[in-house]
Amino acid sequence: MRKFIVFTLLFLTIAQTGFAAEVPFFKLRAENNDTREIKSLLNSQVKFANKTDFDKFIATYDKHYVNADGFDLETYSSLVKDIWKTYDKIEYGIKIKNITVNNDNSAIAELVETSYADIPVSATMDGVLKSEANSVYYLKKINGEWRVTSDSVISETTSMLYGEARNLDIKLTAPTQIPANTEYTASLEFTPPKDYIAIASIANDKVEYPQKQAKEVFRKFPEDNILERLFTSNSDNVNEYIVASIGLTKADICDLSLKLSLTGFGYQIIRVNVIPQNKFIHSEGLEENENVESK
Repeated sequence: MRKFIVFTLLFLTIAQTGFAAEVPFFKLRAENNDTREIKSLLNSQVKFANKTDFDKFIATYDKHYVNADGFDLETYSSLVKDIWKTYDKIEYGIKIKNITVNNDNSAIAELVETSYADIPVSATMDGVLKSEANSVYYLKKINGEWRVTSDSVISETTSMLYGEARNLDIKLTAPTQIPANTEYTASLEFTPPKDYIAIASIANDKVEYPQKQAKEVFRKFPEDNILERLFTSNSDNVNEYIVASIGLTKADICDLSLKLSLTGFGYQIIRVNVIPQNKFIHSEGLEENENVESK
């Protein structure tokens, strides 16, 4: 599993037809063994995560692990511990999409990762957590054992919805990838229940640990049921989250006075990967500090 709210695993495609007469049997079998071992490792991550067995889970990673968000193994370990302390009954799942084994004892795995958890708040306001991520894992065979050395999240969506907000069909959109220091638009769309008042906010925040609280500016949800905000991606070459916060209230008249009661609230989070801008100095006669986009 990749991290606290979402990350999952890969899909396997092996085309053996037509290769049997061209590839020695022992070589074909070795390639299949590597693929099976990687599948077993990734599935064991899910098993250990669902049991919150931290030691066995973290042992599937190489000690020099660093992911695309810049988290090393120590930081990632702290993150996992914090999440499991807060949500001790998350159900993780994976779908293996593809595994490519290279000749240098390295491999790349493409995955879909999911997680689910019921979040009890009160007798009348239970919540649910759902997440899904498309991820890429990088692995290395070290001393005969496959280990995860890095990973990156291509796209990621997480929702935490409580009360009547659980029934909303929420669409939060933003670019999945954007150059650093570039304007982009995030859009939130949903239809509030009839006779309810909806408030909402959209904020952005860097992917970092410890995670800082995004600044929320709530406003009444527009009548066309679409709220948009313009952001500028950070210039620190750090990936970002777009965080939408939602509240549902209902008005009741009691003894000639108006009473607003909160009937549902929640959050939806999506990832925006930031493409770094590198600054370099040109040779003679060329302009200095030109920005260049690189992946």
